[in-house]
Amino acid sequence: MTAIYNEKSTIAIMILAAGASTRMGTPKQLLLYQGRSFLQYTTEMAIASVCQPVVVILGANAEQIYPVIKQLPVKVVKNLDWSYGMNTSIKSGIEVLNNLPQKIEAVVITLCDQPFLSHQIINQLVDTYYSTKKPIIACEYAGTLGVPALFNQRFFSELAGLKETSGAKKVINNNLNEVFSIPFPQGKIDIDTPKDYEQFLSIIRAKN
Repeated sequence: MTAIYNEKSTIAIMILAAGASTRMGTPKQLLLYQGRSFLQYTTEMAIASVCQPVVVILGANAEQIYPVIKQLPVKVVKNLDWSYGMNTSIKSGIEVLNNLPQKIEAVVITLCDQPFLSHQIINQLVDTYYSTKKPIIACEYAGTLGVPALFNQRFFSELAGLKETSGAKKVINNNLNEVFSIPFPQGKIDIDTPKDYEQFLSIIRAKN
């Protein structure tokens, strides 16, 4: 950890985990990876990073999913409007950040179904934010820019105002001149279907 951090870090992290996993047929937040659920793994990576606080947005199947993270030091938000799209979860998280007693300078937004996320990637976003002074730091993979990504608080209102089913990627694309990217080639691997999960497990078995 470099000297730019202190115990009262003002960079938060928001984990979006409110989706219904309709293509998976079962809550993908609870799929197993390294002996724990995807959501628990992602949340532990967030906790191990320099970001504080950690905010987890639940929605569909919240009662089933909540027990896997209830012992962890995180703020859990239940998005009752989850069925209207990812934009509603981002809005829920931004509202929480705006109402905290401390001033939040920036937020890292990430998903719970990118299993190769690590606390090192999260910290690299923060390091790059400080070193480049760019207000948006995005991950680059598969020829695109996406999450996990860091947004300075000046973009909070734009994030909270996303329409329909838009996600944070729309804010990245709307402000490309404000963006610096870091490579995260494994970010292209997310888990939406049973086939995705099987392919992912095959990759892990091959590595081991």
